[in-house]
Amino acid sequence: MYRGRVMTQAQTKHTGRLSGKVAIVSGAAAADGAVGIGAATATLFAREGAKVLLVNRTEAYAQQLRDQIASQGGECAVFIGDVTCEDDVQRMVEAAIATYGRIDILHNNAGVGAPGTVVSVEQSVWDRAMKTNLQATMLTCKYSIPHMIAGGGGSIINTSTVGAVQGFRRGDVGFAAYTASKAGLIGLTLSIAADYAADGIRANSLIAGMVNTPALQRLGEEARERRRLAVPLQTEGTPWDVAWAAVYLASDESRWVTGASLPVDGGQVNLREWPG
Repeated sequence: MYRGRVMTQAQTKHTGRLSGKVAIVSGAAAADGAVGIGAATATLFAREGAKVLLVNRTEAYAQQLRDQIASQGGECAVFIGDVTCEDDVQRMVEAAIATYGRIDILHNNAGVGAPGTVVSVEQSVWDRAMKTNLQATMLTCKYSIPHMIAGGGGSIINTSTVGAVQGFRRGDVGFAAYTASKAGLIGLTLSIAADYAADGIRANSLIAGMVNTPALQRLGEEARERRRLAVPLQTEGTPWDVAWAAVYLASDESRWVTGASLPVDGGQVNLREWPG
């Protein structure tokens, strides 16, 4: 029965778990109605009562998401900028404070893929992965944390991937830069959790599995089926599965959880079938 069930934003009762909180979500956009992890998380944050700053480089996509959230009664604003650019990140944080007065939740979700082995990867591809998947989170945390401290604490949620804890290939294509940058993100999360625990700031990683995001849909149905069968639960994850985990980590329900790497992957990381 569970195997054929897909969780969406509408299938769980919303109880105001984030009421009174202000959240920044990077990588938050809805491109022509498509929903990725950032869009799903921002939607659920707003539906659970948070005021959300949507951050994206593409204004049209961010505005689409804002309109969707507003149509559901959520409160959000849009900031257009590049989280790999320090000046943009400073302005992003200033916009959140000017608009909502505080920062309680920071969800770092912006990310890029990066094909290539350590031998074949181009330097520009490597650098882009490190800037987007790792350096951007350092910058958003650098400028958000002082405001969290001033407000009495907060929750930082960084989206990593099973590729950070498992070496992987797709056919004959390697992903050295992607794996290294996302593994570095877990290490950065642990460092932040240790450095700012006494200030009431929690930092956790989401280890997202093979979620059916718009980017992965381009691989085709055959690849999609292979991914589903590779997961112990043999179900396909959706952006909403990851977003619900983010709601938990953003809420006071997880007040005693920090420095954790939470798999949302259908059992892919921790479950193995041994040869008979």
